[in-house]
Amino acid sequence: MPSPGLRHGYRPGITQAFDLAASLAEGVEGRSGAWAFIRGFAAHWTGTALGGDAGWTEADLDAAEERLGLRLPVALREAYLLFGRRRELTSNHDRLLDPAELYVDEAKEALVVRHENQGAASWGILLDSLQDDDPAVFIRLDLADKSAERWVDWLERLSLCFVEIVLSESLHADEELCDFLDLYGDEAEALEANSVRLPFPEYPTGDEDGTRWFLARDVLLRVDGGAALLARGRTADDLDRVRDLIPGDWLNG
Repeated sequence: MPSPGLRHGYRPGITQAFDLAASLAEGVEGRSGAWAFIRGFAAHWTGTALGGDAGWTEADLDAAEERLGLRLPVALREAYLLFGRRRELTSNHDRLLDPAELYVDEAKEALVVRHENQGAASWGILLDSLQDDDPAVFIRLDLADKSAERWVDWLERLSLCFVEIVLSESLHADEELCDFLDLYGDEAEALEANSVRLPFPEYPTGDEDGTRWFLARDVLLRVDGGAALLARGRTADDLDRVRDLIPGDWLNG
């Protein structure tokens, strides 16, 4: 059922030049839509369009393949070429590895492409799926009991993972644009009343209480486990407005 705002014709998050929700709906369908979404998001939410220096070169990727002795999936090459050097899109919190840093894990199961900022987890592509153009992405937690570590489902396509990376890393930009709120009953109700669910699949894949994305008017919202709300305003004024719409003990408010 649409939110009250949509029933009354309110389309949150739409700017004159970039409709985030509509672009994201196309972005989750495949690689070309994902890259188009990231181009639009970079231009209209970071203020700097993707330029010729935003990505790594073909030579950088060829050198990584030669060093690793394997072929990189098409989606990985396309993402690195398009925006791999734009740290504010990929590495504000967790870190996308440079081509020269890509490595195969010790168990020889996966190509590792991303690290959690405190080393608590890694993201990778299983070696037996590297031949796929847009393979699934898995996550492996760093556990005290190393024998219990496993690569488990994260997202079903690499291009979808890169959309998630760009969205999630935007939540860790300048403090004046970002905030955090613990969700209780009243806050959760206010969220539902003043935002719409974005067309991004709940994840990790198969998780019954996973991460979901919402959009208020020019404010991107991520709910983790139904209990934590992270917010990123397109401007500081946008973020202030959502704090008023969803009142609570905001971390930076």
